[in-house]
Amino acid sequence: MAKRAVYELYYWPGIQGRGEFVRLAFEEAGVPYLDLGRLPRSRGGGVAAIERMLDGSRPGLTPLGPPFLRHGQIVIAQTAAILLYVAPRLLLVPTGEPSRLRAHQIELTIADLVAEVHQTHHPIASSLYYEEQKEEAVRCARAFIAERIAKYCTYFDRAFDSNPAGKGRWLVGSKLSYPDLSLFQVVAGLRYAFPSAMRRIERRFPRIVRLHDAVAQRANIATYLASSRRIPFNESGIFRHYPELDHMGRGG
Repeated sequence: MAKRAVYELYYWPGIQGRGEFVRLAFEEAGVPYLDLGRLPRSRGGGVAAIERMLDGSRPGLTPLGPPFLRHGQIVIAQTAAILLYVAPRLLLVPTGEPSRLRAHQIELTIADLVAEVHQTHHPIASSLYYEEQKEEAVRCARAFIAERIAKYCTYFDRAFDSNPAGKGRWLVGSKLSYPDLSLFQVVAGLRYAFPSAMRRIERRFPRIVRLHDAVAQRANIATYLASSRRIPFNESGIFRHYPELDHMGRGG
């Protein structure tokens, strides 16, 4: 029997970032994977491994940037596309096209939210330091907290209502799927970035809080969260805590 190809995840070392959504899927499924960015260079990892994959010398479509996944001869970029590929293989999405499309739709919406979170501390350009756009970041974060977090949470909350099989616990089908893992990560990240604001906002969405807590208590996820494999939130990732950005703003 041919040996199965190992899942190889390529993402920058030292931050959770968008790669964390893929890590959570592998950790929940208990499937071995290589986190290439975190491997030492002597073992073929580190930033050099990512740069080799991005140099355009390989056949096929070169990823614009990480995260991307290599599985045998297949290379897939973009978090939602990676999860669309691996979830059926990890048994993290129900069978059937409607369920898979529903999961993908929710994951793409989560990707939109993550992009908006990043914009709160880099509203002008990613190439500029936070300190070079701090004034604009304060205005952007104020609007995001006042208008956008609750809007997204309302969407996710309605997803419970449109999924009767989940009985108010899961977003797709009758058991945990990969969008549940991703929503857990979003809640954890928002709590880190905007703790004061989130304490007020999340009171309106108890089902989302319960989902977060249920995911955190799952055996494989709890083990992962307590391990060194889980990179702590920090001010180099997507979810960053700057106290001056953590307030409700108008209408809060």
